[in-house]
Amino acid sequence: MDNTEKFSGKAEFYQKARPDYSVELIKYLINIFKIKKDTVIADIGSGTGKLSKEFLKLGCKVFCVEPNFDMRKTAEKNLSEYSGFVSVNGTDKHTCLEDKSIDIVTVAQAFHWFDPEKIKKECQRILKTKGTVVLVYNHRVADSDLVKENAEICKMYCPNFKGFSNKFNNDDVSKIENFFDNKYEVKSFPNNLAYNKDMFINRMMSASYLLTEQDKNYNKYIKALEQLFKKYQMNGILTMPNETIAYIGT
Repeated sequence: MDNTEKFSGKAEFYQKARPDYSVELIKYLINIFKIKKDTVIADIGSGTGKLSKEFLKLGCKVFCVEPNFDMRKTAEKNLSEYSGFVSVNGTDKHTCLEDKSIDIVTVAQAFHWFDPEKIKKECQRILKTKGTVVLVYNHRVADSDLVKENAEICKMYCPNFKGFSNKFNNDDVSKIENFFDNKYEVKSFPNNLAYNKDMFINRMMSASYLLTEQDKNYNKYIKALEQLFKKYQMNGILTMPNETIAYIGT
C-alpha cells in the first residue's frame, strides 16, 4: 500500500484520539522563532491539522500539505474558520508551494513516512533564506511497563506492526542527521496523555498497522487492549507516559 493511503478511513479516529502536542513546545517555538501573524508556515503531512491549528490560532498563514483525501477533508472541515488556513493536495516530494515562500516547515508525526532526500530538496526549494524545519513527534516513553505491554499486544495481533512509528531506530536517527547535515538541536517536553477507555481504543484504531473488523484476530486484539486499559486505569483514566520531541534545524 502507498504510504499516502495508509490512513484512509482513519481520519475520524485520528482526529478524536491522536494527542495534541506539548503546549510548552508551542510556546518555545513561538518565542525562539518570533512566530507572529505574518509568519508563513508549511505543515507537510499535516493530517487532520493537529499541529497546524496551534499556529492558525496565532493568525499565521499555514499551508496544510496533505496527500490523503480523508485526512485533508477532515482538516478542511475543522480548520476552515481560520483565515490563514490553506489546504493543499501535495506530498513531501511535491508540495505545490512557490519557491522561497515559507518561513518555517513543520512535519508532525510524519517524517518517518518520507524520503529524506526528496523532502530535503523540497524544503530547500520552498524555504526562504535561513528558513527553519521542525520535525515533531509525540513519543511514548519506551521504558514504561504500560508502553512495553502495549507493544507486545500489537506484536501478537497486528502483522504490520514494526514497533511504534515514533520509536526511532538507528536508521531513523541517521535519516534525521542526514536531513539536517548533522546541524540540529533536540528539544523534549513532558506530555503525558490521559485516556478514557473509548479514547484509548480509538487511539489504537488510528494506527497505520490497525486490524480491520474483517481480520480474524480483530476481536482478540480489541479485548487485549481493553484488558490492558483495565489493568492500568485509575478512576476510569489511563495515563500514557509520553513526551513531545522536536528536532530543529535549518
